[in-house]
Amino acid sequence: MAFPDDFWWGTGASSTQAEGAAPDGDWFALEQRGLVPRSGEGNGFATRYAEDFALYAEHGLTHHRLSIEWARIEPREGKRDGAAVEHYRAVLDAAKAAGVHPWVCLHHFTLPGWFTEMGEGGFVDDRARSYYWARHVAFCAETFGDLVFGWKPINEPSAYAAIYSQGGRSVAKRDWRKVFDVLGATLLAQRDAWRELRGGGKPVATIHSLSPLFTMANTVPADNTERLLEETIWDAWMRADRDGVLELPDRPSREVPDLREACDLVGFSYYSATGVAADGRLVPYPPNATVGPLGYAPWSEGLGIVLHRLADELPGRPLLICEHGIGTEDDAWRCDVLSESLQTVEDALADGIDVRGFFHWTGVDNYEWNHGYDVEFGLFDRNREARGSAALMAGYARRPRGA
Repeated sequence: MAFPDDFWWGTGASSTQAEGAAPDGDWFALEQRGLVPRSGEGNGFATRYAEDFALYAEHGLTHHRLSIEWARIEPREGKRDGAAVEHYRAVLDAAKAAGVHPWVCLHHFTLPGWFTEMGEGGFVDDRARSYYWARHVAFCAETFGDLVFGWKPINEPSAYAAIYSQGGRSVAKRDWRKVFDVLGATLLAQRDAWRELRGGGKPVATIHSLSPLFTMANTVPADNTERLLEETIWDAWMRADRDGVLELPDRPSREVPDLREACDLVGFSYYSATGVAADGRLVPYPPNATVGPLGYAPWSEGLGIVLHRLADELPGRPLLICEHGIGTEDDAWRCDVLSESLQTVEDALADGIDVRGFFHWTGVDNYEWNHGYDVEFGLFDRNREARGSAALMAGYARRPRGA
């Protein structure tokens, strides 16, 4: 089965990675303390956005997910920056003028410093989440909603809980109780955003970070790590979406009915499968696959595993691939992986799985968190020169339907 005529082809990015860290945000504070590389002005998107949208449209990539950085438009609690608000409206206007449909994310790992001071991860504090976060979402809906094609309110709740709010600690050193505190609160924040955004006529999608898990040995450490990861990556949010139940390890189960189907599309990112070694360490999977600079092995077959699991466990829900790509200087390898992955998506469509779109991570090379500018994910480099992978994506996006 070919991709349908209304399939969404796009790219994804975040404000911190494309525009640099906001001076009043929590990531900037880490940069100032020397704990992470400086992001500077990102890849220059803040001034080159119109050029970038034109590039994407030229290649048939007519959907783009960006994030509106909360710390830029509300650097102090209750004090909004009018110039920052107008900047983001200009960005969204430019996208539409170029023929690119903008999707907006409201939390991509970074938050205003004043908000995170209210509780670990910000959302853990009930008032911070249910009042200040909800107020922010409502403001964005009112201020930007006329220019937005769709919403992806929160990026990767499990990754945020397990990695970013934990300072990137290894599995063995994570405080798993805090991981699940942040995860549960972030799932509630996703629900709170849905309450504010639903009914606005614009689709709302999740972005869950998904990875198939494979234990490499039948040992207690491997089993324990696999159990924790299964809860973090899969079980907690799927129970919430399917059953309206918030159930986290070592906590009483809570019925929260409006967690059920608190989105229009089940969106996700996929980069690799995850292996768990005998001692509980995370290792690349498959074992003999080529490993990229971020330490994992891109594996297109795993994307198919994810799509089929979602279709089996959440029947009838439309799916959206919000991020998929490969960080590498070897664009030929990127093209090979993309070709295999897009064939996997076609196979899923042929199997009757309702996949609505594919967003490549990323359009233009950007800041990759702890790795700074050392890892290239873009279809275009920071000089806006197209790679072969951009032509590959354009070939799919422009391919006559039915071909």
